[in-house]
Amino acid sequence: MENFEMTAKCLHGFEGILAKELRNLGAMNVTEGVRHVSFMGDLGFMYKANLSLRTAVSVLKPILNFKIYKEQDFYQSVYEFPWEDFVDKNGSFAIDSTVNSDIFTHSRYVVFRAKDAIVDRFRDKFGTRPNIDTNEPDVRLNVHIDRNTCNLSLNTSGEPLFKRGYRKSTNIAPINEVLAASLLLASGWDGQCDFLDPMCGSGTILIEAAMIACQIPANINRETFAFMKWNNFNEDFFEKIKASALKKIRPFHFKIKGFDLSGITISKAKENIENANLTEFISVEEADFFTTEKLADRHLFMLFNPPYGERLPVEVPEFYSSVGDTLKQNYPDTTAWFIVPLDSGAIKHVGLRPSRKIKVFNASIESRLLRYDIYKGSKKAKYQN
Repeated sequence: MENFEMTAKCLHGFEGILAKELRNLGAMNVTEGVRHVSFMGDLGFMYKANLSLRTAVSVLKPILNFKIYKEQDFYQSVYEFPWEDFVDKNGSFAIDSTVNSDIFTHSRYVVFRAKDAIVDRFRDKFGTRPNIDTNEPDVRLNVHIDRNTCNLSLNTSGEPLFKRGYRKSTNIAPINEVLAASLLLASGWDGQCDFLDPMCGSGTILIEAAMIACQIPANINRETFAFMKWNNFNEDFFEKIKASALKKIRPFHFKIKGFDLSGITISKAKENIENANLTEFISVEEADFFTTEKLADRHLFMLFNPPYGERLPVEVPEFYSSVGDTLKQNYPDTTAWFIVPLDSGAIKHVGLRPSRKIKVFNASIESRLLRYDIYKGSKKAKYQN
């Protein structure tokens, strides 16, 4: 089966983690870019990448590359491409774009010009044209313009891959599924100890942690991918790829637990956990983290996304001081990770020294993923034993 170039898009700062995922899956010629990683693979690998990648937002298949020096160059190059090989004249398509160029300053305008060029080609060639359908198109196209270079790609994924298919209910400030998985992999979570999210919201971090621990394919709960509407979609082959991925699922012998103050939010978390078929691995309960303590006498791994005063109101100094006090007094032998916006001032109020700070972005907010090592007894005693 012939190999071809693909590009997996990711969140800013997680390119290295996505590249590692791709290599572990068996991708060839893996090259990191900015918010994307390029690689080579065949049709089966395209299926596997969409099914299994945790930190990818989408998987693209480039089909056209050209230089532009004025607006007309863009229209003409798109118009001349044989779109009839990819889009049925009676079918539908949608376009999205990202633009970093002096020639075009608005990504929406690029979408309109690309749509015009494609539609004009069909009208001139066939006397008819495909429809635009932004919800469920037969073909999704991506336009990426970086200065004078334009790349057009087929979006093999369709809806962004953070739409895993299990999350039906959310709380006020839900964390993106791809971001949750990216944070977990950046922290080194490997499923070899107990796990706690003490502010679990609708359960996304818990679910992603369980899927990593059990090696469950990230997008196993999705019903559709864009490539399923392509003429060359091989359903039997896709099912074989899925079955092969499912054979790699491993048992999990530890506990994954979540707390949240809101009973309504806990109900939403339970619903999402059930949708993900993970109720045997995850338990959640209504509880105030600041009044809890570690129960099992074994190592605990903790990762959470605490409120920081924007969408969920908290008094930052008091709140983060309580986080630090609770960790120090009630959670010995714990590795605790959490994410905070850089400009929130939260870090200085924790009262503990982080052993690691990883620069990450939560949407467009520059943040830090912090690690705190809470030892059993004093740190000095830890090193003397």
